[in-house]
Amino acid sequence: MGGSENDFYSKPFVVLCWLIAAIGGLMFGYDIGISGGVTSMDDFLIMFFPGVYAKKKHAKENNYCKYADPYVQLFTSSLYLAALCASFIGSKVCSKYGRKMTMLVASIFYLLGVTLNAAANGLVMLILGRILLGVGVGFGNEAVPLFLSEIAPIKIRGAVNILFQLFVTTGILIANVINYVAAEKHPWGWRLALGLAGVPAFMLLVGSFVIPETPTSLIERGHIEKGKLTLQKIRRAQNVEEEYQSILTASRLSQETQSSFSKLMRPSSRPPLVIGIMMQVFQQFTGINAIMFYAPVLFQTVGFGANAALISSVIIGFVNVFSTLVSIKTVDKFGRRALLLEACCQMFLTQVVVGIILAVRLKITGSLGHGEAIGVVILVCLYVMSFAWSWGPLGWLIPSETFPLEIRTTGFAFAVSANMLCTFIIAQAFLSMLCHMHAFVFFFFAAWIVAMGLFVVFLLPETKGVPIEEMVERVWKQHWFWKNYMDRDVDANGQKVRKEGGFYP
Repeated sequence: MGGSENDFYSKPFVVLCWLIAAIGGLMFGYDIGISGGVTSMDDFLIMFFPGVYAKKKHAKENNYCKYADPYVQLFTSSLYLAALCASFIGSKVCSKYGRKMTMLVASIFYLLGVTLNAAANGLVMLILGRILLGVGVGFGNEAVPLFLSEIAPIKIRGAVNILFQLFVTTGILIANVINYVAAEKHPWGWRLALGLAGVPAFMLLVGSFVIPETPTSLIERGHIEKGKLTLQKIRRAQNVEEEYQSILTASRLSQETQSSFSKLMRPSSRPPLVIGIMMQVFQQFTGINAIMFYAPVLFQTVGFGANAALISSVIIGFVNVFSTLVSIKTVDKFGRRALLLEACCQMFLTQVVVGIILAVRLKITGSLGHGEAIGVVILVCLYVMSFAWSWGPLGWLIPSETFPLEIRTTGFAFAVSANMLCTFIIAQAFLSMLCHMHAFVFFFFAAWIVAMGLFVVFLLPETKGVPIEEMVERVWKQHWFWKNYMDRDVDANGQKVRKEGGFYP
């Protein structure tokens, strides 16, 4: 490499590549944050959901049911159903054309969706825009965490990957601020809020021409020498032989005749597949997106006015961002399991206490006292805080680092689709759950948090500091339960055989 080439691939440039890729998280987060604020704006409701607007203005309307409308929920949830389907297509694009190209495609679809949403004059146009946004999110959420995990040095892989979640939380915060400002811009404020989603998408579109492809993706697609050269550039070192050989070996395994889907169905692939899917399921059933989607709606339910509700959402957004920074500093120091277990305790307590306050003090009509409402906001902040340094970022980090190369994009597509499916379920069901279950919806999520904690204790191994290509030997084969799946093999005729000392769970 020449001197100028070294200068081009300077440390600041490599960091810039991480930040550009993580803009995919900014797109995702902005949408999570903008949805609830827009659906609480009167101008938006009058144009698209006049029945909901009428219920909202009814003085004696049930506190818990004023926003329970299937079409309002469809506005939020349709994106995630589209993302679920798109993630599988995204995995194919990711494998065949690379992580960089997949991010480019994601930004294009997202921009198309933003255009339709901002210009919408009817519900069909609005939902169609949300579907296109969903395709962009599905492609982006498939490619970005993989890109970050594959391009990051092993010692700080967790911190680099968490940039995705940091940008998700930043997107939520920005959306909450935009909602607060846009709510005063009548009657077009909602168009401004939806249209500004195009800014991060355009940034990713431009940035995708700047960032390099990951060495893993290049080698996987047969560009061996280019992959090694790129690895030397981003590591700023000539001697990368050990890492290069591990990627090359994993790549050769991935070139076997068996399809990646068939490999994913093998017993030895079940540990990362189960972990990847369950991390996403649990991440959503903490109830976090119920809070983030509908925070303004929730705070209006407990007695805040529209502006006060949006301000509370902004406060939660700040808590979310700064708590994610805690994860970046601690994940490679304390490990994944410690953060997850601490958060389970904190989230459980806050959910239960919020549920008790609402069950005892918030009646069908009326509102909480001022002090009680402030207490709910504080408890929600404590809840968001613990999620933001644990299940939020680690839900994406752990699946991105545990799949072997031969099934990485396909396996991660299953994880992403599980996330999108559960996000869709929560987005579609939460307002109806709130209407029918009242405060007990918080106890519902608290029960899931107990299950999450048990899952971590018994089934989630620690992956801190383990190279991705060595997960099988150093993690799965050493785990008390998952090692049993590693004892299976296939003979020359494709028949399962039992290894000495192993068994079939």
